[in-house]
Amino acid sequence: MCAIRVLTDKLRFPEGPVPLPDGSVLVVEIQGQALTRVYPDGRVEVVAELGGGPNGAALGPDGRAYVCNNGGFHWPDPKGGALLPHGPAHDYQGGSIQAVDLSSGKVETLYTHCGEVGLKGPNDLVFDETGGFWFTDHGGHHGRSEYLGTIYYARPDGSAISEVLFPFRHANGIALSPDDRSLYIADSFACRLCRYDIVSPGVLADDGPRLSGRSTHYQSPTYRVFDSIAVEASGNICIGVVAAQGGIATVSPRGELVDFLPLPDPVVTNIAFGGPDMDKAYVTLSSTGQLLEIDWPRPGHPPHFAG
Repeated sequence: MCAIRVLTDKLRFPEGPVPLPDGSVLVVEIQGQALTRVYPDGRVEVVAELGGGPNGAALGPDGRAYVCNNGGFHWPDPKGGALLPHGPAHDYQGGSIQAVDLSSGKVETLYTHCGEVGLKGPNDLVFDETGGFWFTDHGGHHGRSEYLGTIYYARPDGSAISEVLFPFRHANGIALSPDDRSLYIADSFACRLCRYDIVSPGVLADDGPRLSGRSTHYQSPTYRVFDSIAVEASGNICIGVVAAQGGIATVSPRGELVDFLPLPDPVVTNIAFGGPDMDKAYVTLSSTGQLLEIDWPRPGHPPHFAG
């Protein structure tokens, strides 16, 4: 049984945990529209006000925190104490990629478009060893219309962005294998994890028709909506599950379910590894505003530029 500690339950729909070397953890608060630091004693401090809907974060090669901003959601009154988004914010203007200086809180908007195509709902990102980053755009519903999801690759100085995969209807979590040769993407409402071979930075091997299913690495036999991803040192892929039973599903590099850890929130969105031995898992329980620290049974793989 994994030991579980609640670091705080005061967050407003947290996602994107980023463990820092001093033991604190960055999270984004989608409803709170902020990048926030949670200290080991539970103290919560806003690092930067971001507006819109900050949805995922990662440290970049320059030490800044890079944030996917989905543009913001509408938030009905919580039912039964659970906070859940419903459609785009009334003042939605599109999504963006932002960078935050952690010492000053200064925010720079790097991307709002790829060519003439506006970002709709940037969701999650991961840096490769060259300093470039892959990110998902979940798309979204607006009235009776749906914007399809996309996978992008970009440089952290704002100089280049390219569309890599389109369409990808409900692209959510994204992660790299420990050797940087495979890209994993969570296809939320299809309840599947996809895997693509990486040829070079920002370039994937041809996988045939996008809807062929050839990219499927693992398909859940039950209805488990997949959210964000972290990778263990062994190559196992850990996935936040949003469903009637929220939790963390762990899938092997061979595409087999290793285990499932149920957690007390139906909206378990993100997991990240930290601690001196990479044996602490930081998990966001979004509808109840919690950040957990879990003694994980296997060590995680540190992301590039984790500090």
